[in-house]
Amino acid sequence: MKLLIDKELNSTDKILKPDFNSRTGRELLVFYLQTKFRQILSFDKKCDTPIFLDVNSDFISRFSKRLINNPHKRLLVGITGESASGKSTICKEITKIIQQFNMPVSVLSTDNYFNDISALIKKFGSFDNLRDNGYDVDAPSSFQLDILNADLQQLSEGEDVMIPMYLPNGTGVSVPHARKITSQKIIVVEGIATMYEQVKDIFDVKIYVESDNNIRKERFISRACNERNQSMENALKHWDYIAQAGEKYVRPFRTEADLVLNGNADLLYFSEILEYIHAITNNFQ
Repeated sequence: MKLLIDKELNSTDKILKPDFNSRTGRELLVFYLQTKFRQILSFDKKCDTPIFLDVNSDFISRFSKRLINNPHKRLLVGITGESASGKSTICKEITKIIQQFNMPVSVLSTDNYFNDISALIKKFGSFDNLRDNGYDVDAPSSFQLDILNADLQQLSEGEDVMIPMYLPNGTGVSVPHARKITSQKIIVVEGIATMYEQVKDIFDVKIYVESDNNIRKERFISRACNERNQSMENALKHWDYIAQAGEKYVRPFRTEADLVLNGNADLLYFSEILEYIHAITNNFQ
């Protein structure tokens, strides 16, 4: 991919910069981006570990119309995938590249919209006991989706919001209006709840991150034992729940994603693709 980037950057075939404030200028840019994106997809298919596993058939044309008709609208990107699929890593990489090129971006996780279950945890003695007694942690009903939807609507309209914060300390406490999120030109939202019915339609770009189940299990167990100090027994029990919940609640939305990305792909390669996309938008003089 680096060779492809270098070839593009070293090209002397610069394009006279059109007026992107005009519809004609935006149509020219979109046509150029469409051509280059199809080249990227063609190149990616030949790789041993491609980053693009699937692309929705109408994504390119639909996104193109959005760029032409609503160029000043906030761009909302939703990233979902089963637990330990690599969605957080993909989100961080996308955000890093956006910031690297001094583009304004806001990031939030749907994990902060879990319901406050502190009273239930006190009743059952621990989060694990609550889960083992049938509490469905990843179900849509376990999230404050009405608040998430309202916050995303406000952000899309250019308004800043104060989002809740779910404390990751096992207490199940959700602190309302705890953190300010500024409405930037690009808004990236990551988490399993991103594609739930109540919020999925607000996103301009829907990304599903997919990884091999064995790799996901290894990642999850390692994270549970090393970062959260769980016993192997409890980590395996939690994994069994996570695997079933992912199949039930998250995986069905794979078919609705605009892009299905490979959570096992090399991050450097993924970064080069993002840098290349940025480079081709600057191929005007």
